Amino acid sequence: MYVQIADRMRERFRSGEFAPGQALPSEAELCREFGVARNTVRRGLAILEEEGLLVTVPSKGRVAAGEDTAVPYRYQVVAALLREQIERGDLAPGAALPSEAKLQRELTISRNTVRQAMAVLEREGLIVTEQGRGRFVRHEPPTGKTSQDV
Repeated sequence: MYVQIADRMRERFRSGEFAPGQALPSEAELCREFGVARNTVRRGLAILEEEGLLVTVPSKGRVAAGEDTAVPYRYQVVAALLREQIERGDLAPGAALPSEAKLQRELTISRNTVRQAMAVLEREGLIVTEQGRGRFVRHEPPTGKTSQDV
């Protein structure tokens, strides 16, 4: 049901019902509207937050994302964190990256978010995947696109 809530709310964003910076209805209002428990509404809103459609602003609640509220997607944050560790040398050439499961636990993110972050780093040429072994920092410096070019 929470996926259906996310789908219906996503359509409301696309239709322009929520202007950037506009506060969304409260969880209680959404519970009444959809006839579901609060946790179900929260799970649906979490999907939209991960997609960057809304942000949570302290003392204001959830608001529609816009230029002034823009936040990077979680996978971009994870990719930036790992990129920084590689560039600093904390993860040396040839070093194994943490497993998907470990990153999920430590960063409290979904497996899909981890995989998206890894795909970004692989496209940038910073890491390589070895089937059955894991992901590793590339030995030779990457050539081609940087994160700003992607």
